[in-house]
Amino acid sequence: MTPRERVRAALEHQPPDFTPCDYYATPEIHTALARRFGLRRPRSIPGSLGGSAGALEDCGVAERLGADIHYVNPPYIGPALPEFPDGSSLNLWGVRRRPMANEYGEYAEPVELPYAAWTTVEEVERFSWPNPDWFDYDAIPAICEKYPDLALITGGTNVQDFINGVAFGRGVEQVLLDIATEDPVYLAIVEKRRRFYLAYIEQILAAAKGRIDLVLCGDDFGSQRGPLISPNCFERLFAAKKKELFDLVHRYGAKVTHHCCGSSRALIPQFIQCGMDCLQTIQPQAAGMNPYDLKRNFAGRIALHGAIDVQGWLQRAAPDEIGAEVDRLMDEVGAGGGFILAPCHHIQPDTPLENVLAVYRAVARRRGAAAPA
Repeated sequence: MTPRERVRAALEHQPPDFTPCDYYATPEIHTALARRFGLRRPRSIPGSLGGSAGALEDCGVAERLGADIHYVNPPYIGPALPEFPDGSSLNLWGVRRRPMANEYGEYAEPVELPYAAWTTVEEVERFSWPNPDWFDYDAIPAICEKYPDLALITGGTNVQDFINGVAFGRGVEQVLLDIATEDPVYLAIVEKRRRFYLAYIEQILAAAKGRIDLVLCGDDFGSQRGPLISPNCFERLFAAKKKELFDLVHRYGAKVTHHCCGSSRALIPQFIQCGMDCLQTIQPQAAGMNPYDLKRNFAGRIALHGAIDVQGWLQRAAPDEIGAEVDRLMDEVGAGGGFILAPCHHIQPDTPLENVLAVYRAVARRRGAAAPA
């Protein structure tokens, strides 16, 4: 099988020749791997819709690791996004964020909350929102042609992202209150995101003419201990919006993989009912998210995308222990398809490179392929 055939088989819950694998990492790990492989330093992607860990171009890292999936999005051609002397910059959604140092690297945190003081829908309407026409969709076919055998994925964890994405501009506490009270201001902001991402994703899919295999979207519905919202709340506020996007993706012959941090076990039946094909970010340490249990409970109904524990385990595990866990995941969770092996979130900057390589060396060993050096 080609990597594309492998991924598509797994998503159809058919046995692939080998369990497909994916790769995503924080900028610190991504840059270190590029240096390790002798590749040029990855550049940031202007106007990126990627996740909060930052967005850097691939520059060949995923290919060297043997990943089956390549991420494709249209180039940004909209207005220049302001940058400030303190290192902060304004993103598409009008939120100013600055890299904040932590023990191991940096994380882009909001330095102001432009939506926080809004109390009326009129204030939402007056704000300068992004335009989906700020992207060069005509470039998509040529980008796709560069990767004829790989499965191609578009979108990002910020696509929709009605909770986390709005919280960057309004504050986490306020958004949780907004959800509880169904605040009209919050719902109006959500509507802006809904419309933007429907148009953005549809223009990509139309331009790709069937070459996109997966659309990545996201919302963090879980904490480490349980869901942030009840199933009834999900049904009232989010289910129809998720189904609308999933139906759009399916009309173009692609599948959906939906990012969701934390414990979303209680919501998975509703995810399935909405038409979610694949749940991304299977965090084994979150309550109810053991990948082996999820496979037993939901086999054939939703695929799993992730499961390599980066919440401390990958940092501390010995290479042979990592190889054994990769084998077990492929043998048990990957049995009969329905699984894409990947980190359970971006590989964190305190992870030894040898441990990162141990994951992909184990995959290569299973395939009889050359291991990443």
